[in-house]
Amino acid sequence: MSAQSTATAMTDDETAAFADEVFERARQGDAEMLGRLLASGLPANLRNHKGDTLLMLASYHGQHEAVRVLLAHGADPLIANDNGQLPIAGAAFKGDLAMIRLLLESGVPVDAAAQDGRTALMLAAMFNRGEILDYLLAQGADPARQDARGATALTAAQTMGAVDTAARLQVLAG
Repeated sequence: MSAQSTATAMTDDETAAFADEVFERARQGDAEMLGRLLASGLPANLRNHKGDTLLMLASYHGQHEAVRVLLAHGADPLIANDNGQLPIAGAAFKGDLAMIRLLLESGVPVDAAAQDGRTALMLAAMFNRGEILDYLLAQGADPARQDARGATALTAAQTMGAVDTAARLQVLAG
């Protein structure tokens, strides 16, 4: 029985409980279970009540293998949640350089941004994540890019008091 036909036979409460469990599997990184569910017809871009996709939750929680499985099944890394956050921005916020590498190697543009215009570089700068900042710059991230409010990575770093990343970006700004 496919996941879709199973869901059809469930009550609303059972369906909600099943969905909650699927999102928990993404958070916990159960790549094997996610792979089976996706192969059975579970939508790769399923979203929860906050607009988080399975990929967003797996990437935010550092679940590298689950992210690989989701991407292999067509999960879209450019779907923002209801807060306008992309998986790569969540990884920058969390300080997960390996996740950022994985997402970039999977084709995510280095300057990917949701409606607010914030890039992973801006978040790395804001939270003083120097290693991530350096990596993103080496991958071609644009330090002069502005978010929807006109702030650059340097402005973000200065606003948040991120001294180290602000100093690195100040050198680039000349």
